[in-house]
Amino acid sequence: MQLSELLDISQQAVVKHLRVLEETGFVDSEKVPSVKGGPPKKMYTVNQSFSLRLDLGPNLFRAEHRTMPKGGPIRLSSNLPGDLDSVVDNIGTRRRLPLVEAMSMLSDMDKALERIDEQRDAIIALHQQVMQKVAPTIDESSETYEERQLAHAMLNHPRRPLDLDLFSQGLRIQSMDAEVMMDGLRERLLRDFAANTGSLVAAREGTPLPWWLAR
Repeated sequence: MQLSELLDISQQAVVKHLRVLEETGFVDSEKVPSVKGGPPKKMYTVNQSFSLRLDLGPNLFRAEHRTMPKGGPIRLSSNLPGDLDSVVDNIGTRRRLPLVEAMSMLSDMDKALERIDEQRDAIIALHQQVMQKVAPTIDESSETYEERQLAHAMLNHPRRPLDLDLFSQGLRIQSMDAEVMMDGLRERLLRDFAANTGSLVAAREGTPLPWWLAR
């Protein structure tokens, strides 16, 4: 199997991961007759463009799947750094590019990606330091392993509400128990919020508040 040779892993491992990717909708497969008269081959095709990001370290675990945006250069330009404007202009609606011009464009994009990656690496390192400094606070204020896991789950995605049902399933606990823990954690957050900002919070109309403030 080509992937087994390229990745230097066993065919069984390749088949296992391909099966998972197919079940989750990332790849399609079809059986193709062998030109040599042997058993048919199973061919896999990636059916979508996506990026997998994984950050690991002490007090650090971030796994993310991101689908690549669709559209042509003009549509993508609003999310691109300004130094790639010339690339967008040069691509335009052209169907073909000379090799030397494509090499120059790809070189510019590689440089832009390297700068963005350096910024992201610095943010992730800073994120890790915040998690390291808050870890003792979580340990001191949590009585059980489940409470610590709940606090970490909230910290991993601080901008969106936590799915308590999914969290409960992951820890194999009752949803009601998770709700009780959430109420207790919310009370501690409210006390910290008031202590750090004052009991009266002033904000302009329409200012988003942390999701955990709402019951």
